[in-house]
Amino acid sequence: MKKIFLSLAALALVASISSCRDTKEKMDESAETMQTENALDTAGDAVDNAADATEDAMNEAGDAIDNAADATGDAIDNAADATGDAVEKAADATGDAVEKAADATEDIVEKATEDTKDATN
Repeated sequence: MKKIFLSLAALALVASISSCRDTKEKMDESAETMQTENALDTAGDAVDNAADATEDAMNEAGDAIDNAADATGDAIDNAADATGDAVEKAADATGDAVEKAADATEDIVEKATEDTKDATN
């Protein structure tokens, strides 16, 4: 009977050691799984933050483009106005010069006509 009892005790001891190893291995695997999940969560948060930062940068770039387009439009309008004013002034000056030239030509023709009349008399 002692042999049977000792055999059963030895068998129970071997079973408990084997069971402890399995439990320890499962705990190690669970710890690794938790670390992996934490690392994945951290990486996911980093990706979300990067996406948010990219969105913000793109919005700011869009605003800058809109502002530049507005400024360009204003510059074009101002240049067109200035060009129009310059053309009007040039046209006025040309008109004035033509009138003065016509008046001067008329004066010359009148004087020449008078001189011709005086010379023929």
